[in-house]
Amino acid sequence: MQIIAQILFLIALVAGIGFFVRNIRRLIRNINLGKEIDRSDNSGERFGKMAKIALGQSKMVKRPISGFLHVIVYVGFIIINIEVLEIIIDGLFGTHRILSFMGGFYSFLIGFFEILALLVFVGVVVFWIRRNLINIYRFLGNELKGWPKNDANYILYFEMVLMILFLVMNATDYQLQLNGAPHYSSEAGIMGSFPVSQFLLPIFDGMSNATLIIIERTAWWLHILGILFFLNYLYYSKHLHILLAFPNVYYSKLQPQGEFNNLQSVTDEVKLMMDPDADPFAAPAEEEEEGEPEKFGASDVFDLNRVQLLNSYTCTECGRCTSECPANRTGKKLSPRKIMMDTRDRLEEVGEIINKKGKYEDNGKQLLGDFILEEELWACTTCNACVEACPVGIDPLSIIVEMRRYLMMEQSSAPNELAISMTNIENNGAPWPYNQQDRLNWAKEN
Repeated sequence: MQIIAQILFLIALVAGIGFFVRNIRRLIRNINLGKEIDRSDNSGERFGKMAKIALGQSKMVKRPISGFLHVIVYVGFIIINIEVLEIIIDGLFGTHRILSFMGGFYSFLIGFFEILALLVFVGVVVFWIRRNLINIYRFLGNELKGWPKNDANYILYFEMVLMILFLVMNATDYQLQLNGAPHYSSEAGIMGSFPVSQFLLPIFDGMSNATLIIIERTAWWLHILGILFFLNYLYYSKHLHILLAFPNVYYSKLQPQGEFNNLQSVTDEVKLMMDPDADPFAAPAEEEEEGEPEKFGASDVFDLNRVQLLNSYTCTECGRCTSECPANRTGKKLSPRKIMMDTRDRLEEVGEIINKKGKYEDNGKQLLGDFILEEELWACTTCNACVEACPVGIDPLSIIVEMRRYLMMEQSSAPNELAISMTNIENNGAPWPYNQQDRLNWAKEN
Protein backbone atom coordinates (compact mmCIF):
# COMPACT_ATOMS: atom_id res chain seq x y z
CA MET A 1 0.00 0.00 0.00
CA GLN A 2 2.83 2.39 0.84
CA ILE A 3 4.42 1.89 -2.59
CA ILE A 4 1.07 2.52 -4.28
CA ALA A 5 0.63 5.72 -2.27
CA GLN A 6 4.11 6.90 -3.29
CA ILE A 7 3.40 6.16 -6.97
CA LEU A 8 0.07 8.02 -6.83
CA PHE A 9 1.78 10.95 -5.14
CA LEU A 10 4.47 11.05 -7.83
CA ILE A 11 1.82 11.00 -10.57
CA ALA A 12 -0.12 13.83 -8.91
CA LEU A 13 3.04 15.88 -8.41
CA VAL A 14 4.26 15.44 -11.99
CA ALA A 15 0.80 16.14 -13.43
CA GLY A 16 0.33 19.25 -11.28
CA ILE A 17 3.74 20.72 -12.05
CA GLY A 18 3.50 19.73 -15.72
CA PHE A 19 0.14 21.46 -16.16
CA PHE A 20 1.52 24.52 -14.39
CA VAL A 21 4.54 24.65 -16.72
CA ARG A 22 2.24 24.37 -19.74
CA ASN A 23 0.17 27.32 -18.54
CA ILE A 24 3.26 29.41 -17.85
CA ARG A 25 4.54 28.70 -21.36
CA ARG A 26 1.22 29.88 -22.79
CA LEU A 27 1.34 32.96 -20.59
CA ILE A 28 4.81 33.87 -21.84
CA ARG A 29 3.74 33.22 -25.44
CA ASN A 30 0.75 35.55 -25.07
CA ILE A 31 2.85 38.32 -23.53
CA ASN A 32 5.37 37.96 -26.35
CA LEU A 33 2.61 38.79 -28.86
CA GLY A 34 3.22 42.40 -27.85
CA LYS A 35 5.94 44.70 -29.15
CA GLU A 36 9.42 44.45 -27.70
CA ILE A 37 10.42 47.12 -25.21
CA ASP A 38 13.78 47.61 -23.53
CA ARG A 39 13.46 47.90 -19.76
CA SER A 40 16.90 46.52 -18.90
CA ASP A 41 18.31 49.84 -17.69
CA ASN A 42 19.05 50.78 -14.07
CA SER A 43 18.86 47.22 -12.74
CA GLY A 44 19.85 48.31 -9.22
CA GLU A 45 17.02 50.82 -9.03
CA ARG A 46 14.61 48.29 -10.45
CA PHE A 47 15.57 45.61 -7.91
CA GLY A 48 15.20 48.18 -5.13
CA LYS A 49 11.75 49.15 -6.37
CA MET A 50 10.75 45.50 -6.62
CA ALA A 51 11.93 44.80 -3.07
CA LYS A 52 10.06 47.81 -1.72
CA ILE A 53 6.75 47.47 -3.58
CA ALA A 54 6.35 43.79 -4.52
CA LEU A 55 8.09 42.20 -1.54
CA GLY A 56 7.70 44.95 1.06
CA GLN A 57 4.07 45.72 0.12
CA SER A 58 4.78 49.44 0.62
CA LYS A 59 1.81 50.59 -1.47
CA MET A 60 -0.60 48.14 0.13
CA VAL A 61 -0.22 49.59 3.62
CA LYS A 62 -1.22 53.07 2.46
CA ARG A 63 -4.70 51.82 3.33
CA PRO A 64 -3.89 50.50 6.82
CA ILE A 65 -6.72 48.00 7.43
CA SER A 66 -6.79 46.20 4.10
CA GLY A 67 -3.02 46.63 3.73
CA PHE A 68 -2.23 45.06 7.11
CA LEU A 69 -4.61 42.15 6.47
CA HIS A 70 -3.13 41.59 3.04
CA VAL A 71 0.39 41.46 4.46
CA ILE A 72 -0.71 38.85 7.02
CA VAL A 73 -2.46 36.70 4.40
CA TYR A 74 0.31 37.08 1.84
CA VAL A 75 3.25 36.46 4.17
CA GLY A 76 1.43 33.81 6.18
CA PHE A 77 0.27 31.82 3.18
CA ILE A 78 3.73 31.88 1.56
CA ILE A 79 5.59 30.89 4.75
CA ILE A 80 3.13 28.15 5.69
CA ASN A 81 3.65 26.55 2.30
CA ILE A 82 7.31 26.03 3.14
CA GLU A 83 5.98 22.90 4.82
CA VAL A 84 4.97 21.69 1.36
CA LEU A 85 8.65 20.85 0.85
CA GLU A 86 8.47 18.39 3.72
CA ILE A 87 5.18 16.99 2.43
CA ILE A 88 6.74 16.39 -0.99
CA ILE A 89 9.70 14.55 0.55
CA ASP A 90 7.39 12.48 2.75
CA GLY A 91 5.12 11.70 -0.20
CA LEU A 92 7.95 10.58 -2.46
CA PHE A 93 9.87 8.50 0.09
CA GLY A 94 7.04 7.28 2.29
CA THR A 95 8.39 8.98 5.43
CA HIS A 96 6.47 10.94 8.05
CA ARG A 97 7.62 14.39 9.18
CA ILE A 98 11.11 13.69 7.96
CA LEU A 99 12.39 17.07 9.16
CA SER A 100 11.47 16.40 12.79
CA PHE A 101 15.12 15.45 13.42
CA MET A 102 15.72 19.18 13.82
CA GLY A 103 14.13 18.87 17.26
CA GLY A 104 13.30 22.14 18.99
CA PHE A 105 13.70 24.24 15.87
CA TYR A 106 11.20 22.02 14.06
CA SER A 107 8.79 22.37 16.96
CA PHE A 108 9.17 26.14 16.74
CA LEU A 109 8.47 26.08 12.99
CA ILE A 110 5.32 24.00 13.34
CA GLY A 111 4.05 26.27 16.10
CA PHE A 112 4.87 29.37 14.07
CA PHE A 113 3.11 27.93 11.01
CA GLU A 114 0.00 27.22 13.05
CA ILE A 115 -0.21 30.75 14.42
CA LEU A 116 0.20 32.10 10.89
CA ALA A 117 -2.50 29.70 9.66
CA LEU A 118 -4.93 31.08 12.23
CA LEU A 119 -4.08 34.67 11.28
CA VAL A 120 -4.49 33.87 7.59
CA PHE A 121 -7.89 32.29 8.27
CA VAL A 122 -9.06 35.33 10.24
CA GLY A 123 -7.73 37.69 7.57
CA VAL A 124 -9.50 35.79 4.78
CA VAL A 125 -12.79 35.86 6.72
CA VAL A 126 -12.47 39.63 7.13
CA PHE A 127 -11.75 39.98 3.40
CA TRP A 128 -14.87 37.95 2.60
CA ILE A 129 -16.97 40.19 4.85
CA ARG A 130 -15.53 43.34 3.28
CA ARG A 131 -16.14 42.03 -0.23
CA ASN A 132 -19.62 40.58 0.26
CA LEU A 133 -21.33 42.29 3.20
CA ILE A 134 -19.86 45.80 3.35
CA ASN A 135 -20.70 48.02 0.39
CA ILE A 136 -17.19 49.26 -0.33
CA TYR A 137 -17.29 51.41 -3.48
CA ARG A 138 -14.40 49.78 -5.30
CA PHE A 139 -16.01 46.33 -5.06
CA LEU A 140 -19.26 47.43 -6.70
CA GLY A 141 -18.15 48.09 -10.29
CA ASN A 142 -20.06 46.50 -13.17
CA GLU A 143 -16.87 44.83 -14.36
CA LEU A 144 -16.80 42.80 -11.12
CA LYS A 145 -20.11 41.07 -11.73
CA GLY A 146 -20.15 37.40 -12.67
CA TRP A 147 -16.85 35.52 -12.88
CA PRO A 148 -14.60 38.25 -11.35
CA LYS A 149 -16.72 38.36 -8.18
CA ASN A 150 -16.99 34.57 -8.02
CA ASP A 151 -13.27 34.18 -8.63
CA ALA A 152 -12.46 36.47 -5.70
CA ASN A 153 -14.73 34.46 -3.43
CA TYR A 154 -13.52 31.07 -4.68
CA ILE A 155 -9.95 31.92 -3.76
CA LEU A 156 -11.05 33.07 -0.28
CA TYR A 157 -12.96 29.83 0.30
CA PHE A 158 -10.00 27.87 -0.98
CA GLU A 159 -7.58 29.54 1.42
CA MET A 160 -9.98 28.92 4.33
CA VAL A 161 -10.17 25.21 3.46
CA LEU A 162 -6.39 24.89 3.09
CA MET A 163 -5.81 26.45 6.52
CA ILE A 164 -8.43 24.18 8.11
CA LEU A 165 -6.88 21.11 6.48
CA PHE A 166 -3.46 22.13 7.76
CA LEU A 167 -4.73 22.47 11.34
CA VAL A 168 -6.79 19.25 11.19
CA MET A 169 -3.76 17.37 9.88
CA ASN A 170 -1.67 18.63 12.78
CA ALA A 171 -4.38 18.04 15.38
CA THR A 172 -4.92 14.40 14.43
CA ASP A 173 -1.18 13.88 14.17
CA TYR A 174 -0.79 15.28 17.68
CA GLN A 175 -3.58 13.05 19.02
CA LEU A 176 -1.94 10.00 17.46
CA GLN A 177 1.33 10.95 19.15
CA LEU A 178 -0.44 11.18 22.49
CA ASN A 179 -2.02 7.78 21.85
CA GLY A 180 1.41 6.28 21.14
CA ALA A 181 0.35 5.13 17.66
CA PRO A 182 3.10 3.39 15.66
CA HIS A 183 4.76 5.59 13.06
CA TYR A 184 3.50 8.64 14.99
CA SER A 185 4.78 8.10 18.52
CA SER A 186 8.33 8.21 17.19
CA GLU A 187 7.77 11.90 16.49
CA ALA A 188 7.24 12.66 20.17
CA GLY A 189 9.92 15.31 19.92
CA ILE A 190 7.39 17.68 18.39
CA MET A 191 4.74 17.19 21.07
CA GLY A 192 3.69 20.48 22.53
CA SER A 193 4.42 22.39 19.33
CA PHE A 194 0.78 22.68 18.26
CA PRO A 195 -0.38 25.97 19.87
CA VAL A 196 -3.52 26.20 17.73
CA SER A 197 -4.45 22.70 16.63
CA GLN A 198 -4.27 21.40 20.22
CA PHE A 199 -7.57 23.18 20.81
CA LEU A 200 -9.15 20.91 18.19
CA LEU A 201 -8.26 17.76 20.16
CA PRO A 202 -11.69 17.53 21.90
CA ILE A 203 -13.23 16.97 18.46
CA PHE A 204 -11.19 13.80 18.04
CA ASP A 205 -11.44 12.59 21.64
CA GLY A 206 -12.49 8.95 21.86
CA MET A 207 -11.74 8.13 18.23
CA SER A 208 -9.74 5.01 17.48
CA ASN A 209 -6.23 5.25 16.08
CA ALA A 210 -7.45 3.78 12.79
CA THR A 211 -10.06 6.53 12.42
CA LEU A 212 -7.55 9.21 13.36
CA ILE A 213 -5.07 7.91 10.78
CA ILE A 214 -7.76 8.03 8.08
CA ILE A 215 -8.58 11.64 9.00
CA GLU A 216 -4.92 12.64 9.20
CA ARG A 217 -4.05 11.01 5.87
CA THR A 218 -7.14 12.47 4.19
CA ALA A 219 -6.25 15.97 5.41
CA TRP A 220 -2.64 15.43 4.32
CA TRP A 221 -3.64 14.33 0.79
CA LEU A 222 -6.27 17.03 0.37
CA HIS A 223 -3.79 19.65 1.55
CA ILE A 224 -1.09 18.79 -0.98
CA LEU A 225 -3.58 18.19 -3.81
CA GLY A 226 -5.19 21.50 -2.89
CA ILE A 227 -1.84 23.26 -3.15
CA LEU A 228 -1.27 21.75 -6.62
CA PHE A 229 -4.78 22.72 -7.69
CA PHE A 230 -4.27 26.24 -6.35
CA LEU A 231 -1.00 26.52 -8.27
CA ASN A 232 -2.76 25.71 -11.54
CA TYR A 233 -5.86 27.74 -10.76
CA LEU A 234 -3.70 30.87 -10.61
CA TYR A 235 -3.46 31.06 -14.40
CA TYR A 236 -7.24 31.45 -14.67
CA SER A 237 -7.55 33.81 -11.73
CA LYS A 238 -6.76 37.40 -10.81
CA HIS A 239 -4.47 35.88 -8.18
CA LEU A 240 -1.87 35.34 -10.88
CA HIS A 241 -0.40 38.53 -9.41
CA ILE A 242 1.09 36.34 -6.67
CA LEU A 243 3.65 35.26 -9.27
CA LEU A 244 3.71 38.24 -11.63
CA ALA A 245 3.87 41.16 -9.17
CA PHE A 246 7.66 40.85 -8.93
CA PRO A 247 8.53 41.00 -12.66
CA ASN A 248 5.76 43.55 -13.21
CA VAL A 249 7.23 45.97 -10.67
CA TYR A 250 10.76 45.31 -11.92
CA TYR A 251 9.83 46.27 -15.50
CA SER A 252 7.62 49.19 -14.52
CA LYS A 253 8.34 52.74 -15.66
CA LEU A 254 11.14 54.59 -13.85
CA GLN A 255 10.66 57.97 -15.51
CA PRO A 256 8.43 60.63 -13.88
CA GLN A 257 4.77 59.63 -14.24
CA GLY A 258 3.92 62.76 -16.20
CA GLU A 259 6.56 62.08 -18.84
CA PHE A 260 5.03 60.62 -21.99
CA ASN A 261 6.95 58.73 -24.62
CA ASN A 262 7.35 59.97 -28.18
CA LEU A 263 6.36 57.71 -31.05
CA GLN A 264 9.46 56.91 -33.06
CA SER A 265 7.39 56.90 -36.24
CA VAL A 266 6.22 60.46 -35.54
CA THR A 267 9.77 61.55 -34.67
CA ASP A 268 10.98 60.15 -37.99
CA GLU A 269 8.23 62.00 -39.85
CA VAL A 270 9.12 65.30 -38.19
CA LYS A 271 12.82 64.82 -38.96
CA LEU A 272 11.91 64.12 -42.57
CA MET A 273 9.85 67.32 -42.74
CA MET A 274 12.71 69.37 -41.29
CA ASP A 275 15.36 67.92 -43.57
CA PRO A 276 15.73 70.21 -46.63
CA ASP A 277 17.53 67.50 -48.57
CA ALA A 278 14.95 64.78 -47.93
CA ASP A 279 12.80 63.41 -50.76
CA PRO A 280 9.21 63.73 -49.53
CA PHE A 281 8.08 61.12 -52.07
CA ALA A 282 10.59 58.49 -50.99
CA ALA A 283 9.11 55.58 -49.04
CA PRO A 284 10.34 55.20 -45.45
CA ALA A 285 12.84 52.42 -44.78
CA GLU A 286 10.32 50.48 -42.70
CA GLU A 287 7.80 50.58 -45.53
CA GLU A 288 10.36 49.40 -48.07
CA GLU A 289 11.36 46.45 -45.91
CA GLU A 290 8.00 45.40 -44.48
CA GLY A 291 5.58 46.54 -47.15
CA GLU A 292 3.42 48.76 -44.96
CA PRO A 293 4.01 51.77 -42.70
CA GLU A 294 4.06 51.45 -38.93
CA LYS A 295 0.71 51.93 -37.21
CA PHE A 296 0.29 54.96 -34.99
CA GLY A 297 -0.98 54.02 -31.52
CA ALA A 298 -2.83 50.83 -30.65
CA SER A 299 -6.14 49.28 -31.62
CA ASP A 300 -5.46 45.71 -30.51
CA VAL A 301 -3.23 43.80 -28.12
CA PHE A 302 -0.64 43.21 -30.85
CA ASP A 303 0.02 46.96 -30.91
CA LEU A 304 0.77 47.18 -27.18
CA ASN A 305 4.19 46.43 -25.75
CA ARG A 306 5.03 43.38 -23.67
CA VAL A 307 5.13 45.26 -20.37
CA GLN A 308 1.58 46.50 -20.98
CA LEU A 309 0.42 42.94 -21.65
CA LEU A 310 2.25 41.80 -18.51
CA ASN A 311 0.38 44.56 -16.67
CA SER A 312 -2.95 43.11 -17.80
CA TYR A 313 -2.12 39.66 -16.43
CA THR A 314 -0.83 41.15 -13.17
CA CYS A 315 -3.98 43.17 -12.41
CA THR A 316 -5.36 42.19 -8.99
CA GLU A 317 -8.79 43.74 -9.70
CA CYS A 318 -8.55 45.45 -6.31
CA GLY A 319 -10.08 48.63 -7.74
CA ARG A 320 -7.73 51.09 -6.06
CA CYS A 321 -7.09 52.65 -9.46
CA THR A 322 -10.80 53.08 -10.21
CA SER A 323 -11.59 54.41 -6.74
CA GLU A 324 -8.95 57.14 -7.25
CA CYS A 325 -9.98 57.99 -10.82
CA PRO A 326 -11.62 61.46 -10.94
CA ALA A 327 -13.45 60.58 -14.16
CA ASN A 328 -14.99 57.49 -12.58
CA ARG A 329 -15.84 59.33 -9.37
CA THR A 330 -17.80 61.91 -11.34
CA GLY A 331 -19.89 59.31 -13.13
CA LYS A 332 -17.92 58.90 -16.36
CA LYS A 333 -17.78 55.50 -18.03
CA LEU A 334 -14.03 55.08 -17.50
CA SER A 335 -12.73 52.49 -15.06
CA PRO A 336 -8.94 51.90 -15.20
CA ARG A 337 -9.51 48.46 -13.68
CA LYS A 338 -11.84 47.57 -16.56
CA ILE A 339 -9.22 48.75 -19.07
CA MET A 340 -6.79 46.18 -17.67
CA MET A 341 -9.40 43.43 -17.40
CA ASP A 342 -10.54 44.02 -20.99
CA THR A 343 -6.96 43.93 -22.24
CA ARG A 344 -6.40 40.60 -20.47
CA ASP A 345 -9.71 39.19 -21.78
CA ARG A 346 -8.83 40.12 -25.35
CA LEU A 347 -5.33 38.66 -24.96
CA GLU A 348 -6.80 35.43 -23.60
CA GLU A 349 -9.23 35.32 -26.53
CA VAL A 350 -6.32 35.63 -28.95
CA GLY A 351 -4.42 32.96 -27.00
CA GLU A 352 -7.34 30.52 -27.22
CA ILE A 353 -7.47 30.95 -30.99
CA ILE A 354 -3.75 30.12 -31.16
CA ASN A 355 -4.27 27.12 -28.87
CA LYS A 356 -6.96 25.70 -31.16
CA LYS A 357 -5.57 26.59 -34.60
CA GLY A 358 -1.83 26.79 -34.00
CA LYS A 359 -1.70 30.42 -35.10
CA TYR A 360 -3.81 33.53 -34.81
CA GLU A 361 -6.62 33.91 -37.32
CA ASP A 362 -8.61 37.13 -37.34
CA ASN A 363 -11.97 36.61 -35.64
CA GLY A 364 -13.29 40.02 -36.58
CA LYS A 365 -12.69 41.49 -33.15
CA GLN A 366 -10.15 43.85 -31.66
CA LEU A 367 -9.50 45.51 -28.32
CA LEU A 368 -10.79 48.90 -29.43
CA GLY A 369 -14.53 48.88 -29.96
CA ASP A 370 -15.26 45.28 -29.02
CA PHE A 371 -13.81 45.50 -25.50
CA ILE A 372 -12.89 49.12 -24.77
CA LEU A 373 -15.13 51.93 -26.01
CA GLU A 374 -14.03 55.34 -27.26
CA GLU A 375 -16.16 56.95 -24.57
CA GLU A 376 -14.03 55.31 -21.89
CA LEU A 377 -10.78 56.47 -23.47
CA TRP A 378 -11.77 60.11 -23.89
CA ALA A 379 -13.07 60.33 -20.31
CA CYS A 380 -9.48 60.00 -19.02
CA THR A 381 -7.87 63.20 -17.72
CA THR A 382 -4.33 61.66 -17.85
CA CYS A 383 -3.85 62.65 -14.20
CA ASN A 384 -1.92 59.42 -13.36
CA ALA A 385 -3.98 58.80 -10.21
CA CYS A 386 -4.58 55.20 -11.30
CA VAL A 387 -0.86 54.58 -11.82
CA GLU A 388 0.02 56.05 -8.44
CA ALA A 389 -2.67 54.02 -6.68
CA CYS A 390 -1.79 50.60 -8.10
CA PRO A 391 -0.03 48.45 -5.46
CA VAL A 392 1.85 46.38 -8.06
CA GLY A 393 3.04 49.02 -10.53
CA ILE A 394 0.41 48.66 -13.28
CA ASP A 395 0.06 51.52 -15.78
CA PRO A 396 -3.48 51.68 -17.28
CA LEU A 397 -2.82 55.19 -18.56
CA SER A 398 -0.19 54.01 -21.04
CA ILE A 399 -2.78 51.78 -22.75
CA ILE A 400 -5.35 54.58 -22.80
CA VAL A 401 -2.85 56.99 -24.37
CA GLU A 402 -1.80 54.51 -27.05
CA MET A 403 -5.41 53.85 -28.02
CA ARG A 404 -6.21 57.56 -28.13
CA ARG A 405 -3.19 58.05 -30.38
CA TYR A 406 -4.66 55.48 -32.75
CA LEU A 407 -8.02 57.22 -32.76
CA MET A 408 -6.47 60.61 -33.48
CA MET A 409 -3.69 59.68 -35.88
CA GLU A 410 -5.21 56.73 -37.72
CA GLN A 411 -8.95 57.38 -37.52
CA SER A 412 -9.08 61.16 -37.07
CA SER A 413 -11.66 60.43 -34.42
CA ALA A 414 -12.06 62.67 -31.39
CA PRO A 415 -14.88 64.21 -29.32
CA ASN A 416 -16.35 67.34 -30.88
CA GLU A 417 -15.05 69.52 -28.05
CA LEU A 418 -11.49 68.35 -28.68
CA ALA A 419 -11.83 68.79 -32.43
CA ILE A 420 -13.00 72.39 -31.92
CA SER A 421 -10.09 73.12 -29.56
CA MET A 422 -7.57 71.71 -32.03
CA THR A 423 -9.07 73.75 -34.85
CA ASN A 424 -8.80 76.86 -32.70
CA ILE A 425 -5.16 76.09 -31.94
CA GLU A 426 -4.49 75.69 -35.65
CA ASN A 427 -6.25 78.94 -36.56
CA ASN A 428 -5.78 81.13 -33.50
CA GLY A 429 -2.80 79.69 -31.67
CA ALA A 430 -4.97 78.99 -28.62
CA PRO A 431 -7.81 76.58 -27.68
CA TRP A 432 -10.32 79.44 -27.44
CA PRO A 433 -12.28 80.93 -30.39
CA TYR A 434 -10.70 84.39 -30.23
CA ASN A 435 -8.87 86.23 -32.96
CA GLN A 436 -5.12 86.39 -32.36
CA GLN A 437 -5.28 90.20 -32.51
CA ASP A 438 -7.64 90.19 -29.52
CA ARG A 439 -5.55 87.93 -27.29
CA LEU A 440 -4.11 90.80 -25.22
CA ASN A 441 -7.35 92.74 -24.80
CA TRP A 442 -7.62 91.50 -21.25
CA ALA A 443 -4.49 93.49 -20.36
CA LYS A 444 -6.00 96.72 -21.68
CA GLU A 445 -9.12 96.21 -19.60
CA ASN A 446 -7.04 95.97 -16.43
